[in-house]
Amino acid sequence: MGERRIVRRLVGIGAGLGALAVLVVAASTVWISREASGHVYDVDDAPEAPVVIVLGAQVRDGKPREYLAGRLDVAVRLVQDGRARAVLVSGDGAGRSGDEIAAMTDYLVEKGIDRSKIVGDRYGLDTYDTCARAVQTYGVTKALIVTQGFHVPRAVALCRGAGIDVAGVNAGCECRPITMARNTVRESLARPKAVLDLLSGRDPVVVSEPEDSLGKALAAEG
Repeated sequence: MGERRIVRRLVGIGAGLGALAVLVVAASTVWISREASGHVYDVDDAPEAPVVIVLGAQVRDGKPREYLAGRLDVAVRLVQDGRARAVLVSGDGAGRSGDEIAAMTDYLVEKGIDRSKIVGDRYGLDTYDTCARAVQTYGVTKALIVTQGFHVPRAVALCRGAGIDVAGVNAGCECRPITMARNTVRESLARPKAVLDLLSGRDPVVVSEPEDSLGKALAAEG
């Protein structure tokens, strides 16, 4: 009888913790959706901003994989259409899959973007750090930020929380449905941390002195 009571109690505790986790994810999703509401666009409807921020993702053999290529293609379109004048590529310069910044920069140049218009942040280790460093290191106050649709609301909420007047732009992806589903689930689980990051106002993992590389990119001709 004692063992049964223990099992029932453990099951009850597990169910309670599970319900709490669901509640936390749901509440953070609602909060992020509210913060991003009215600030998410498709590429055809995106507003103008001085800079477009592209969030890093995995690369393979020095080339962007599907997610990252989709984001970069949107950035190219925004620059070519005159809706952004410079690109801030932000990711992990020493990522497990390779140097995201070098891969993004080379891809943009191959697509016709002048290298002088591209600034790389090697320490955008997650979305929060990208937004915080965009403000603290590069002086960004207004921007577009490009990522896939399931990720855009969190990116917008984090950047707006960091003090950027930002609009999110949806990027496509020639990805397998299972990949999209897996990343959508991961995104929902990342939202509580995003809320905690904003509430804590933590410093990015790497804090750098302010620099004017983005200002020079915006002023460059070509």
